[in-house]
Amino acid sequence: MRHSLKTGLSFGLTSGIITTLGLMVGLHAGTHSRLVVMGGILTIAIADAFSDALGIHVSEESENRHSTREIWESTIWTFLSKFIFALTFIVPILLFPLTTAIMVSIAWGLSMLAIFSLYIAKEQKESAWKVVGEHLLIAVVVIVITHWVGHWIGSTFG
Repeated sequence: MRHSLKTGLSFGLTSGIITTLGLMVGLHAGTHSRLVVMGGILTIAIADAFSDALGIHVSEESENRHSTREIWESTIWTFLSKFIFALTFIVPILLFPLTTAIMVSIAWGLSMLAIFSLYIAKEQKESAWKVVGEHLLIAVVVIVITHWVGHWIGSTFG
């Protein structure tokens, strides 16, 4: 796999999953509003995908090791993977009651992260348990913290 594709896909997929889940869980805990959660997902899919793509673009440029083509490929793949993966979380929101949709989204996101982490472990000849465990632990920490922050905001200011 080309460096630019791997960079964009790995960053976009990981960021798309963790950022979107964190936002969804926090918004749900604070508002219990389908409309607010859907708005958050769409905002992440658009604004954060562009932001992350620009971040990768600048990061790749700053390394002064990549061609202009490689930099733009990383930028585009970051945007597309973040945008597409973030949008996949809209599907459960449309199909299920909100609380169920949040649980389905968590299962979907953690599954995708685990599968991608297995791929990384295999490529690096690392222990699958170590790589998957580390990545899932970070995602779960984000989910737990955003849940409690959302709950706190909802109960304090709601």
